[in-house]
Amino acid sequence: MKTEELKDKIRAAAVNNRIACAVACKLAEEAGVSPVEVGRLIDELNIKIVRCQLGCF
Repeated sequence: MKTEELKDKIRAAAVNNRIACAVACKLAEEAGVSPVEVGRLIDELNIKIVRCQLGCF
């Protein structure tokens, strides 16, 4: 999956500029990339990660 396509999916999944950690992890799995890569893109998009399962964000 291309970076811009993944960014579009992140934007679509975000609600009020926030995205749940579980949703971000699912997007990473679907795209075949690491959660860290999705997290980096989320940061670039200035979207906040909420309800983190690991307490990392």
